Amino acid sequence: MQKTIDLQGHRGCRGLMPENTIPGFLKALEIGVTTLEMDLFISKDHKVVVSHEPYFSHLIATDPDGKSISSKNERLYNLYEMNYDEIMQYDVGLKPHPSFPRQEKLHAIKPLFADVVRAAEQAVDQNAYQKPFYNVEIKRVPWQDEVYHPHVREFVKLVVEAIWNTGIENRIVVQSFDPQSLQRVREIDPKIGLVLLVGNDRSPEENLSSLGFTPKVYSPEYSLVNEGLLIFCKENNMELIPWTVNNKQQMIRMIELEVDGIITDYPDILHEAIEVMNVTMK
Repeated sequence: MQKTIDLQGHRGCRGLMPENTIPGFLKALEIGVTTLEMDLFISKDHKVVVSHEPYFSHLIATDPDGKSISSKNERLYNLYEMNYDEIMQYDVGLKPHPSFPRQEKLHAIKPLFADVVRAAEQAVDQNAYQKPFYNVEIKRVPWQDEVYHPHVREFVKLVVEAIWNTGIENRIVVQSFDPQSLQRVREIDPKIGLVLLVGNDRSPEENLSSLGFTPKVYSPEYSLVNEGLLIFCKENNMELIPWTVNNKQQMIRMIELEVDGIITDYPDILHEAIEVMNVTMK
């Protein structure tokens, strides 16, 4: 059995704290994740904002007056049509999440990527944590260009420049379901590690063919992981890191298969599974 594994906190630690928020990322560091996983979009004033949707989701958001955003009108709260000063006025931490009853409720906002890194690195210095890696997703959808986000060239440019400005290029990978986004990152900065996210049932050969090169990491939905995929990744010198594994028995199964890392909403449960399996974190 392998000796090390990458424990990635999905959107910080979504099962325990509000997703994609600074309090959530700091809690993940306290638990002991090795990688902070997050999603990126762009505001009207071209700031790189940490958010899973390009709008304020009805599941987590309340407006500046404290009113809950509804499922009917959530897409009207388009981040790409709002300056960051306006985005800051919305809360994304007080509303109870129906899927995560353990989630602590507190005031939180959608942060800038730069502010997340600054807060995380400060916490590392103050608490003598191991320096984390960062796994950031470019949430580009081709047919939503210039509606919910810029065109791919501008989107990727803004993200890569934000990465350069943080000075953590040697501790970050960029992930995406969108091959064009990964291709563009590779053109701008070939040193940045790339992660192909996979949620389809096509063969890995087909997925790599669409991408046009071999990424650092192949990251499928965990139910797609089997011995054959593991062998394929090893033969192609790719790490295999599945998402999003929240059940302890499934975590143990992934560890037994010797995946290179696991993305989870519950890093506390994964931490327990890792200890049970006598595996250390990277």
